[in-house]
Amino acid sequence: MSTIIETHALTRDFTVRDGLRRKKIRAVDEMTFSVEAGSAVGYIGANGAGKSTTIKMLTGILVPTSGSVATCGLRPVQDRRLLARQVGVVFGQRSQLWWDLPVRESFTILAAIHRLTSEGERRRTDELVEQLEMGDFLSTPVRQLSLGQRMRAEVAAALLHSPQLVILDEPTIGLDVLSKQRLREFLVQERRSHGTTLLLTTHDMGDIERLCERVLVVDHGHLAYDGTLTGLSRRVGAQRVLVVDLAEPTSDLVGLPATQHLGSESRGLQQRLAFDAEHTTAAAVLAAVSERAEVRDLSIEEPDIEDVVRRLYAASR
Repeated sequence: MSTIIETHALTRDFTVRDGLRRKKIRAVDEMTFSVEAGSAVGYIGANGAGKSTTIKMLTGILVPTSGSVATCGLRPVQDRRLLARQVGVVFGQRSQLWWDLPVRESFTILAAIHRLTSEGERRRTDELVEQLEMGDFLSTPVRQLSLGQRMRAEVAAALLHSPQLVILDEPTIGLDVLSKQRLREFLVQERRSHGTTLLLTTHDMGDIERLCERVLVVDHGHLAYDGTLTGLSRRVGAQRVLVVDLAEPTSDLVGLPATQHLGSESRGLQQRLAFDAEHTTAAAVLAAVSERAEVRDLSIEEPDIEDVVRRLYAASR
């Protein structure tokens, strides 16, 4: 499997003015990681952690202060024109579409920029229009689109030239639940069909959970974690929660082995039990509950990923 992103000791400093003096700020500090072709990686952290600076170095917008970076086998700064044909970028707060032009004309201009043939443009546009359900607004000026429609068009614009790597920066920001789900399903299908590599930065942890099998957590320019979401939860001791709806209220669930009783609702008919997946399973907890009460319904709540990241930050300081 080929490597799409390779960084080694990647560092970027900025000089800022503090009153009458200048001081150096290190936004990215000796970052080393790689991303394999076809993978989906979440790149998360608090505001100011260094995410945007890293992306700008990966795409050749910023020159590293030191260290090295290769994207799609190219040097981002020196080979920026070649790299533009291999990378698609979606910024949730910025548009690459022409505001006063119909969506279709924006696609035609982008196809010409990427030097697609007429047949290639038609085939790829038709594919994206069908999968992202854009047929109803292809002739609509971008400024008249709803946010959900515009984000679908932005994603299509980034993928029009079939890039190896797509960098998604807050792609679902402001979208309703249905629009988020539609976009996530499309990205899963696009990756499956074309082997596209995804690098996703977002504050919406639902995006990370549904799209990525690997997560990188950055804290003050340092790589604080590299692994799976499950491993991240285990590392900071995050717990899953079993929510049970009972036939009759009971107090017998307090003190069950390997669980923490988080309280009850609906006069004791619904109770919440936290457990550590490292030491027990949902099935074992349910079996213990069933010995003491009749269970009518149940659900599992996964750890809140934002809370997991906060715990990781606290543990690393």
